[in-house]
Amino acid sequence: MADTTTISTPVANLPRVAIVGRPNVGKSAIFNRLVGRPIAIVHDQPGVTRDRIAAECRRRGRPAYELTDTGGIGATLDDGFAAQVRAEADIAIDTADVILFAVDARDGITTIDEDLAQVLRRSDRPVLLIANKIDTARSDPHAAEFSSFGFGDPIPLSAAHGRNFDLLEERLDAALKPLGGPIGDESRDNDPDELRGGPCRIAIVGRPNVGKSSLVNAILNDERTIVSEVAGTTRDAVDIPYSRNDRDYVLIDTAGLRRRQQMDTSVEVFSAMRTERSIRRADICLLVIDASSGVVSGDRRIARTVLDANKPCIILLNKFDLYHPDAPYRDRIEQFREETGDDLFFLPYAPRVAVSAKDRQHLGKIFKSIEAVRLGAQNPIPTGILNRLLREAIERNPPPMKGGKRLKLLYATQKREDRPQAIPVPEYLLFVNYANLLTRTYERFLEAQIRESYPMTGLPFVFNVKSRRKPEDRNARK
Repeated sequence: MADTTTISTPVANLPRVAIVGRPNVGKSAIFNRLVGRPIAIVHDQPGVTRDRIAAECRRRGRPAYELTDTGGIGATLDDGFAAQVRAEADIAIDTADVILFAVDARDGITTIDEDLAQVLRRSDRPVLLIANKIDTARSDPHAAEFSSFGFGDPIPLSAAHGRNFDLLEERLDAALKPLGGPIGDESRDNDPDELRGGPCRIAIVGRPNVGKSSLVNAILNDERTIVSEVAGTTRDAVDIPYSRNDRDYVLIDTAGLRRRQQMDTSVEVFSAMRTERSIRRADICLLVIDASSGVVSGDRRIARTVLDANKPCIILLNKFDLYHPDAPYRDRIEQFREETGDDLFFLPYAPRVAVSAKDRQHLGKIFKSIEAVRLGAQNPIPTGILNRLLREAIERNPPPMKGGKRLKLLYATQKREDRPQAIPVPEYLLFVNYANLLTRTYERFLEAQIRESYPMTGLPFVFNVKSRRKPEDRNARK
């Protein structure tokens, strides 16, 4: 199998396969056989919490996937053995698309095996049961007793001798094919236009009279563009197909947003609702600010709307031709930053681009910034590095005690995308002892620490925090 498997840094869009089981059933040996190399060589993600390791498996003519060995998860938890088992199973269920449940055929069924099986049966994930340490066909009947777990016929396997791995891979192929994903012999250099979910939808938002429509007109009049016919009314959020440098976009021109109390008519209220809906369906937002008047409360309110929607964002400083027009461009940028200070602290991740829609100055910088944000979104933080950065941040500045308890991080990983997106927003799953112990202040601290190494310019940082379930929760549902 070594000649048909390649190892690389795991990526977000591959199906995920997790190996679970109690200690010493041979999970790491199974992992090594499937990836085709000894674990010490294939482990290219140092620092993964609880000794989790992951590798990307691409086999000729078979579905590619990310394989994770869950050995060591929960090994140092302080609330009992059952909680350790539950934590391991919960993380596997929440992060994997297919689960390989490994048992030791020589030992027979143990209490821990039964506990894990009970948890896995309630999941909606496909489970393949592996009866390991069956070295010869004479020992195959030893696997039969595990059929009582309800996962179909166990696969009699010998990780030490490589026995029956062809059968395991056939079963794994059948479980992976409905999930889609690339085939192992396909080129990794696929056309990025096919992988990013269609044209990039750009919502141009801002308060009234900051120059949104002028900006759209300036872009559309660019001689390097191809524009189709546009339908819509001045009160609607208008979708405008647009191509530039062989990239397809959709410009969403929106109505200006004011406070609801300041809106004169019901039509304006409905226009504002459409604008808010456009923000939610956009891939990235361009927040247009009038540089000549500076940042005002209306700009901050719209920034909060973008932030609440977890949208990538670029701040456009329009009418920059009116801002200290006699000074050099770079000096004017620096001067604006000094004057605005923390006025846009709600969007610390958003880069700022200064343009003049009226004079059609620096419009190319907009699309260079969009492509930079798009590129960054295609390269999320590797799982091992994410866990290491979080662990180091927590060790330097431990979270505060709350109700006599302190937050403990079990594991962190990126959530797999359900569908291709032009600019996917990385969402990171944090598995902790109790989710309510993570305060918003401490969450911002963790984000800031991570951004020092991975700025993720233009992208929001989304944490999805999950508590480890208590053993009594499981018993209550019996």
